[in-house]
This record gives sequence, C-alpha cells and structure tokens, in this order.
Amino acid sequence: MNVVNPATGAQIETYNEHDADDVEAALGRSVRAFEDWRTRPLRDRERLLANAADVLRENKRRYAETMTREMGKPISQAVGEVEKCAWVCDHYAEHAGAYLEADHHPSPPGSTVKTEHEPLGPVLAVMPWNFPFWQVFRFAAPYLTAGNVGLLKHASNVPGCALAIEEVFREAGYPEDVFQTLLIPSDLVDDLLTDDRVRAATLTGSGPAGRAVAASAGDQLKKTVLELGGSDPFVVLDDADVAAAAETGAWARNLNGGQSCIAAKRFVVHTDVYDEFLDALVDEVDALVVGDPTDEATDVGPQAREDLMESLHEQVTASVDAGATVVTGGEPLDRAGAFYPPTVLTDVPEGCPVDTEETFGPVATVYEVDDEEAAIETANDTEFGLGASVWTEDRDRGERVASRIDAGCVYVNQLVKSDPRVPFGGVKDSGYGRELSEAGIKEFVNRKTVWVE
Repeated sequence: MNVVNPATGAQIETYNEHDADDVEAALGRSVRAFEDWRTRPLRDRERLLANAADVLRENKRRYAETMTREMGKPISQAVGEVEKCAWVCDHYAEHAGAYLEADHHPSPPGSTVKTEHEPLGPVLAVMPWNFPFWQVFRFAAPYLTAGNVGLLKHASNVPGCALAIEEVFREAGYPEDVFQTLLIPSDLVDDLLTDDRVRAATLTGSGPAGRAVAASAGDQLKKTVLELGGSDPFVVLDDADVAAAAETGAWARNLNGGQSCIAAKRFVVHTDVYDEFLDALVDEVDALVVGDPTDEATDVGPQAREDLMESLHEQVTASVDAGATVVTGGEPLDRAGAFYPPTVLTDVPEGCPVDTEETFGPVATVYEVDDEEAAIETANDTEFGLGASVWTEDRDRGERVASRIDAGCVYVNQLVKSDPRVPFGGVKDSGYGRELSEAGIKEFVNRKTVWVE
C-alpha cells in the first residue's frame, strides 16, 4: 500500500499488504482470543477501555499527525478527533455495565425470566478514511467491551492510522489478538464475510459497498450494521437567526474538507430570508482558510485523494452545464495537492449530479422554497436519510418540523453530529442499524432469553 500525502502529492510511505496466509492466521487467532475474552469479567473489559482512553490522550498529537499526513485533515480537527475517540472510550467504560445488564420480564409466580446479552464472536469492520480514528473507535469501544473481538479492514490510504489504532489497544493492555488490523484490498472482504469464523460485520462507506457487504453477509445469515452516505438538508425557516445559521452552516458543510456523511449538503431556505442567508453563507465560506493542513490556522485542507477531488469537480461541472450557478469556488486550486475550494451553487436543476448524488467535498447547494411545507418536501426529496438540521427561533416549530423529516437524526439550531450518548445511524439509502449509546453496544450481542421455573 502506497500512501500519498494529499497536501503535496508526494508518496510518503509504503506498507506491505497481508496475504491470504496472513488473513487465515489472523482469523484463527481471533477465534482463540474470543474464547478467552468473552469470559473476562465485564469490569475488566471496562477497565481496559478506560486505559485506551488514556493512551489516546497521551499520544493525541502523534496520532493526529498521522491522520493529517495520510488523508489531509487539518491538524486542529485531527487532534479533536482523537479526543473524541477518548470520550467514546470513557463513555462505554462507565456505562457498558448498565447497558448490558440483564433485562428482567414479567413471569408466572415462582418463575424467573430474563434476557442476557452475550457476545457473538469475531466482528469484521470495513471502515473509511474520512474519520480514520473516530469511525473505528465508534464500533470498537462498544463491541469489544461487549465481549466480541475485532478485525479491522481499513481504507487503503490510511494504513498508518489502522496500525496506530491496533497500537492503542496493545498499549492499553488488551490481550493479544482481541483487535487486529488486516492490511488487505477490498476484493478480499467477501472471503472474510463468507468465512464461518466471522460472525457479524459493520461497514461505514458508500452505497455500493454497503449493498455488497449486505448481500454477502445476508447470504450467510450474518448480522450487519451499515452507515452509508448522506445528502443532509440544512433547513432555514423564515424565523431563523440567519447570522447564526450561516455561520454554523459554513462550518457544517466544510468541516473535514466537506468529507463527511453528515455534513450539511443541501441548504433549503425560506424565500423571506433567502437573499440574506445566501449573502451571509458566502461571506462565511469565503472567510475559511484553505491551506496546509499542518498549520493550526487552516480550516479546510486538501481532499483525501486526487481522484476524489476530480470526481467532485466532475459533479460540479456537469451540474453547471445543466444550469446551476457558481456563486463562489467551483474550480480546483492552482497549487500542489488535491485542494478544492469551498463552493456554493444556486439555481440547481432537478436531477443534476449535485441535486441527486452525495457530494463528498466542500460543495454546498442552496435551494429557495416558498413555505414550511415546501421546505419539508425538499428536505425529504432524496434517496438518503442520515441527518438533518432545522433552524427556527420557535423551538416547538423546530421539533414539529424535525418529526417530519426522514432521517436518522435531526438537530434543531445546531449542526448534525455524532455523540456517544445518543444512537447514530440512517434510514433509506443511508443504511440501517445504530451505533453509539445503549443501542450501539446491543447491535452485536445475542439477546438470549433465560426462563427458569
């Protein structure tokens, strides 16, 4: 695996891939590790997870720099990502016991009926490059603490991050092989999914990848959790705080270079505040600092790979050819690296790429609507259903509108985010299943009913 720094275009590292023999050996080790790990007292597993949080905090700068080198995340955002991983470890170290406590049910006199939560075994995780630490800890913290063991197939452009995460668990004192990284190409994933030793799978990624994993796992009757793409609406109603909405919206679209499933992508704006909001959004977007991701002052770094930037620009170009208007941005920057500027498009024709496809980069589309009903209709006019944001000064109105938007989560007067304390996941083409909170730790357990007379 050749790693290219997307900020410079220079190759910086080469990693040897694991071959079929390596994968076979790893699978055998995972099964043996599970037999011991599942019997460990839950309190021991919680203690080790708390250790992992300490390791993350102690090494956060080094891990953040690995992210920045491999996929271009601005260093301040990379440090924040490592800190968030420590938070999810803290959360499950504190709450896993309560989440996994047996559920007791009404029963006849003299009987006891309960549901226990038992681990399944080795879980395969197919993870993306955009949040290379957070996406992994989002599954690993709950699933390992529940007693499962993990096999990580990470994106091929972030192998250093994958190995660093393996290091975190090793340094935290986890038993050997409870968490293993497999440096393998995507075409070997199907072999893992069809192997009897892999008991479940989770994927964060594209729709086609999700369908492929679901099909293979389904054929084997294996549980999956899929967190796929999003085309999140950012709804600005006529009574919104326009300045606050524009400031947050610019950040919600361009955080992590716009490379986020839950980034605000489609801005749906009431006609009464449309001009004011558009002007404010463009001002906020133009003020963002695009540049060297190792610089603390940088807001937007490069796209993670050159080909991804080219695909994004093809979406913009095709949409402009169809009639969309570029208000700002719209052309790759004339400099080394995969830099694309924060871009705002209006007059977006129905059916063009930026209208119907996920734009995985700093490209915002702005739609003008006549009333609340049209705003809801436009927000829901997508195959995706991951997150949404609604802006209004009336909290009751915000909650009412939120209840009518088809998404896994809706945030009123703030950007969409994942939080260890609440369930996270999508509907429609954004996938199924939930991560985080109590819902997340219970996705990959056997909910065994035990009835005693």
